[in-house]
Amino acid sequence: MLTRRQVLGFRVRAQQLDRESDALADTAVLDIGAQDTGPDGGLWALAVRGVDVPALEDADLATAWTIRGAPNRYRRSDLPAIAAATAPFSDADAGTRIYDAAKPLKAAGIPNLTALDTIATAMRSIVTEPMVKGELSTRLTAVMDPPYVPFCRPCDATHLSEMPFRLAALRAGLELQAGTSPPVLQPVTGLIPTDEVPERFDVVRAYLRLLGPATPKMVAGYLDAPVTDVQSRWPDDAVEVDVEGERRWLLPGDVDRLDEPPDVTRLLGPFDLFLQARDRPLLVEDPARAKDLWRTLGRPGGVLADGEIAGTWRARKSGAAVTVSVELWTPTDRGAVTEQAERLADFRGLRLAGVEISA
Repeated sequence: MLTRRQVLGFRVRAQQLDRESDALADTAVLDIGAQDTGPDGGLWALAVRGVDVPALEDADLATAWTIRGAPNRYRRSDLPAIAAATAPFSDADAGTRIYDAAKPLKAAGIPNLTALDTIATAMRSIVTEPMVKGELSTRLTAVMDPPYVPFCRPCDATHLSEMPFRLAALRAGLELQAGTSPPVLQPVTGLIPTDEVPERFDVVRAYLRLLGPATPKMVAGYLDAPVTDVQSRWPDDAVEVDVEGERRWLLPGDVDRLDEPPDVTRLLGPFDLFLQARDRPLLVEDPARAKDLWRTLGRPGGVLADGEIAGTWRARKSGAAVTVSVELWTPTDRGAVTEQAERLADFRGLRLAGVEISA
């Protein structure tokens, strides 16, 4: 029987949170995507895994809307494989991923995958140079048939629904200009998805490799896909293991890598992959603390210490300085926390004004 400590230790090592420096090419989280939400998004996720972010060239990375419609950072050279790997598995899967937008399509007899391809074709014809999302949305609304552009009550307007818009963008060969708000989309020169997904980028295997041991339901929750689709793509070589009485699975090469967590401290961004696991009670057992860490709005980052989420943190910028406020749940090396706060300030190009630690 595996313990939760062994599982946490495995994930810390699998996600390379214990390394001090290494190359972009060897950064495992980029195989599934480093979510680029907020000021401490994808690049900070790379920095805490030892990537020399200031040394990166613009051509090294690309940003695209992929899993759950979130913006994710990838190695640019991997985009053809990523476009294929992150596409819906089936028409039913596409319907699940686009939420309520599937209803008017179904009523009109339009398959969900056909709809995404139709939207992608229109996007491709419109975006021939960098274009702000709002302008693209307006121009799409003018050319799409009614089932694609339902009335939106919050906006009091008729326009393309958000999730089909996002999930069609990479199908259209469009990427996001990094750091733009509102988002700016632009064509990726010569992007053609691969015919077959290399094993390294298969999203089910990647989840098991980086966030295992896991169940099909956990992987489906991460992808916003039906469990049946995930089960149909479950690796034949997956090995069943017992995690404190629950059946889960790992890839065969990872079974012997389960061990106690390394003693490292990191300030994880609010949407860091380590925090994206769909077994949240294993990460944070206390419901009140979990509710604070994974709040819908104003989500804090997580303090990783000795394999555990030991608290939360927030950064407050004032001029050219930043103050990092930390709430610790368990006894933690405060010197290590301060060191990581200094690292964050340096990453942001700011002076660290102070570290406020409460427990």
